[in-house]
Amino acid sequence: MFKAKTFIKRRKTLFNHMQRNSAALIFSASTMIRSNDTHYSFRQNSDFWYLTGFNEPNSLLLLIKNKNYSILFNRDYNYLEKIYFGNCLGQSALDLTGVNQVISWNLINDTLYQFLSGLDVIYHATGLFSQADQILFDTLKKIEKFKLKTPTKIFDCRSWIHQMRVIKSKEEIKILRHAAKISTKAHQIAMIKCRPGLFEYHLEGIIHYQFNKRGARFQSYSTIVASGNNACILHYDENKNKLKSGDLVLVDAGCEYYGYASDITRTYPTNGKFNFVQLSIYKIVLSALYKALSMFRPNVTVKSINNAVIKVIVTGLIKLGILNGNINSLIRNHDYREFYMHNISHFIGLDVHDVYSNNLNKQDYILKPGMVLTVEPGIYINFNKKVPKEYQGIGIRIEDTILINESGYENFTSDLLKDPINIENIMC
Repeated sequence: MFKAKTFIKRRKTLFNHMQRNSAALIFSASTMIRSNDTHYSFRQNSDFWYLTGFNEPNSLLLLIKNKNYSILFNRDYNYLEKIYFGNCLGQSALDLTGVNQVISWNLINDTLYQFLSGLDVIYHATGLFSQADQILFDTLKKIEKFKLKTPTKIFDCRSWIHQMRVIKSKEEIKILRHAAKISTKAHQIAMIKCRPGLFEYHLEGIIHYQFNKRGARFQSYSTIVASGNNACILHYDENKNKLKSGDLVLVDAGCEYYGYASDITRTYPTNGKFNFVQLSIYKIVLSALYKALSMFRPNVTVKSINNAVIKVIVTGLIKLGILNGNINSLIRNHDYREFYMHNISHFIGLDVHDVYSNNLNKQDYILKPGMVLTVEPGIYINFNKKVPKEYQGIGIRIEDTILINESGYENFTSDLLKDPINIENIMC
């Protein structure tokens, strides 16, 4: 999907941040054991993939500032391993990644110290991977043992990589848009096929099949199919309950396409018809979504949008008698957090909760063209004696994915129904 020149350009940007007489070490992810001697499907470290496009474990990208020289340590081509696990690229990774040199992973202990000795600064994400930390520790010990000049400073360069990742290129936007299109279609089919008597995992299976059918092998996160009170568990993923007539079901699912995530949530009645109580909550969440969308554009902060959404939700809950008191006091005292405990948005890209997502809603982070984000208000009313009984056990979230552009935003997931009348029409 990406050509080598893309990765060369990204590495050049990182080189420009690095100090003279320094080197950066960016390690691949490791394989993860599922049980005993079986493994989960391999998922690459997103920063490593961003700089290389290389999707194998036991790899290291070494960037040497003095010559803007890039080296990839990776596994040798191995006939026996090919029989069991498929091909590894070996030396042919040179063409894919555009690095200057490829060296066998088996030689890392014998050669890495030669590249690092004499340098002043090492860039390394300490604590990210224990194997990587051990390799660097052993290398520095070897440099000391041979009485060579040892680097004295270790810094983390991920903030520079993440500054690059937060603004998506045209190539990335095209992939993210297509991932959202695949997920939109999968959600739509699940909505149509939903009915009482199915189990939550049946809808999950429908969605995953549609992902695969359209070229997306993996999910970007564990699919949530939460019926009834399960929808009040934000990251519920057991997906084991039977769908009951009269309940809502919250479906939060997104595919991963060429490494890039999608993220959509819809909530709808299992029997295709909202009751009055469900609809009253749903309309508050939908109003909050539309309020947020009306505010997304360049030079606006997500914090200001989140504050506006909170006001919409609190106002709605007061009208229903779920919250009582002065609106300003309720917001100031965070009384709404019992029913709306997350924030309006997170970035999306190579990770579903992409770089800088943690502080996006809390700090005055200014939106810029090229950013891709979710918009996801929700209300969750668990069983609570303080709340009128008819509202208890209702959880509703509606989530779209948008691209900030020069004129405002593009909604990647607008084709997926969210108006309650349209939902009822397509389900019945």
